[in-house]
Amino acid sequence: VRAVWMSYLTLEPMVKGKTKAQFTANVGAAFKKAADFGFNTVFVQVRPFGDALYASDFFPWSRYLTGTEGQDPGYDPLEIMCALADEEGLRIEAWLNPYRVRIGDQPMSSDNQAKIWLSQGSDAALEWNGGVYYNPGSPAARKLIVNGVREIVRNYDVDGVHFDDYFYPTTDPSIDAAQFAASGEADLTAWRRANVTRLVKAVHDAVKATDPTLRFGVSPQGNPDNDRNEQYTDLSVWLTASGADAVVDYLCPQIYWGYGYALSSGSTRFAFENITAEWLALPRAESTALYFGLGAYRVGVGDGGANADSVSQWCSGSALARQVTDLRSACAGGWALYRYGSLFRSDESGLAAAERAALTALDG
Repeated sequence: VRAVWMSYLTLEPMVKGKTKAQFTANVGAAFKKAADFGFNTVFVQVRPFGDALYASDFFPWSRYLTGTEGQDPGYDPLEIMCALADEEGLRIEAWLNPYRVRIGDQPMSSDNQAKIWLSQGSDAALEWNGGVYYNPGSPAARKLIVNGVREIVRNYDVDGVHFDDYFYPTTDPSIDAAQFAASGEADLTAWRRANVTRLVKAVHDAVKATDPTLRFGVSPQGNPDNDRNEQYTDLSVWLTASGADAVVDYLCPQIYWGYGYALSSGSTRFAFENITAEWLALPRAESTALYFGLGAYRVGVGDGGANADSVSQWCSGSALARQVTDLRSACAGGWALYRYGSLFRSDESGLAAAERAALTALDG
């Protein structure tokens, strides 16, 4: 797998206020560029905030299409992207944020299910730190998300579905205290991990029931401890389950650090050469692939490490090339670059500087 993430940050200037012909030309050029550079897979973000860059019965049209959530752009961007990916010989996976609905005061349309649930006092949606999220502990929220995935794989010629690392928004016990108390469970962390796994397993099964050849995977954080204890992802189960018990087809941890990367404490656990070895050593079913997400956005900037060459190795361009070479030598299943807009920055020139900075901050 030689993949590139195409986020809503990249897609917005290609689609917002554009005619169908203009969008088709913009994305066609981007996919051709990706194919020409040797990529064989694109992860296209079609649900960044509980919305849809496609015709959906469950989620409103994304505001990144027209500027207004719920407004039909007059054509179906995902349908077009699937056709264009086929023309370029690219696999296309629909990239979704499962729980995130809003960060800040972005307005929600009247048909936004999260807004409806909040107005009803339902625990299927929750508010935290100014944001809105679907509640991982809610069966209704899980059903909505699974239905949304099933809709995509039934209606569009995608090759798979891809989740990233937005699961629980916080470790604060107050957000689901009543639900946890009612569950009768004693361990909040274990209960939350089970909630996330229920969703991921249900999505996997829905994808496979539609077409067993389709792939479903998750891109967790690069720090396994954060995944387990802050995002509540049960890596041991996800990696080792197989057959009827399988939870994912692949994981693609986000390894956005360079060689020799060091924390101010002196720890080099997250240096590329160390953390990739840690991931590769985790027990894993033969049927579960392991790819690695690499930080193309670090090129020319650096990774913020305390080591002396934390910037220079990225400015020379050597870090990314070495990482790809070393992953091949380690027999990893592939890699993905975050993100297209960092490789071909001119494609995002339509964004105002202030808006670009705000969106980048939201996207982490």
